[in-house]
Amino acid sequence: MKYNFDEEVERRGSYSTKWDCGSLLKEMGLTERFDGSTIPVFTADMDFHCAKPIQDALARVVEHNVYGYTAISPHDTPEYYDAIINWFKRRNHWEIQPEEIVYVNGTVEAVKQAILAFTKEGDGVLINRPIYTPFTSTILNTHRTVVNSQLINSDGYYTVDFEDFEQKAADDNTKLFILCNPHNPTGRTWTPDELTKMAQICEKHHVLIVADEIHGDLVRKDTIFTPLATLTGYRSLITCTAVNKTFNLAGLHATNLVIPDPDLREQFKNSCGMVLPSPFTVAAVIAAYNEGEEWLDQVKEYLDDSIDFVLEFLKERMPKVKCRRPEGTYILWMDFSAYCLSAEDIRRKIYVDANVLLESGPQFDSEFGEGFERICVPTRRALLNEAFTRIADQFEGL
Repeated sequence: MKYNFDEEVERRGSYSTKWDCGSLLKEMGLTERFDGSTIPVFTADMDFHCAKPIQDALARVVEHNVYGYTAISPHDTPEYYDAIINWFKRRNHWEIQPEEIVYVNGTVEAVKQAILAFTKEGDGVLINRPIYTPFTSTILNTHRTVVNSQLINSDGYYTVDFEDFEQKAADDNTKLFILCNPHNPTGRTWTPDELTKMAQICEKHHVLIVADEIHGDLVRKDTIFTPLATLTGYRSLITCTAVNKTFNLAGLHATNLVIPDPDLREQFKNSCGMVLPSPFTVAAVIAAYNEGEEWLDQVKEYLDDSIDFVLEFLKERMPKVKCRRPEGTYILWMDFSAYCLSAEDIRRKIYVDANVLLESGPQFDSEFGEGFERICVPTRRALLNEAFTRIADQFEGL
């Protein structure tokens, strides 16, 4: 089936966070302006219809007309576990056992539950800034200590400062490391050598790794994503996988953890208590992993072209903006600092005058994020062009 990602999909009136919740976004401090002409390209979901097999699977659930409690287990619903196992075996050569899979209602919730299960108040949680904003807020909201090992920015290409990383991991108070791969917001997809080195350091200093790999299917066609679990025998590892980003199903909160160590797994499950999916989630996961590959191949090609379109637009209309092609994710991390404007002036020009809603750099990095903006590009190309044309017009002549 051929999908049309240039089709206009009207999302207003669908309870969409980014299209319908302007008052909430203002209350959260994300923007001062939100109206009928706002273009919101700030959050990581797609303005595309999901794959037809997923639509059909969800329709069958609706047609059943009973939406009672739903549970999954390797013995009762093997098709759920087989779909996940076969997907990662086929695409990443990763052998997962059914009992290792633990369902959680979303990746941020999974990270929170891991922090609660394996650390205590005041313990250090290691991150690499700039980093996905909810990781920092989750650490703070659980009364743990943020331990930042700043990524090295070499003209927009980010690498791990391994000397600093080991120094931070070696601190007796550091108990857990949140690995983000592919990395949000920089777009780095860590190499096997980089991943192995981080894992070795964590193992040496007995630091638990929680690996957020939910963008792993969304890498560029010239990039290979490697799950950390395929590189190391370190047992203190929890991997977050999800259909949420891959198949545009964020609203279903379908995260599946892989926890190979049985003691770690039992401790996590006991801490979380009973977590049940909806019937929609179960149906969507099975359909996505069994029948969604054709859609994914097409959407990845469209996203690659959209990223190239934005980079070419910036080169022609806004050459002062520094932005590298991300190896993974559909996120662009743009550096506006060459305009020599304050963060507030940059924000006003984009969010108020252009009426385009992005996410400001200081949310991802309170120390070095000023002048940066994050954009998520999975929307139709015409709207992306309108958004950047509005922004470019505001910076014309500067």
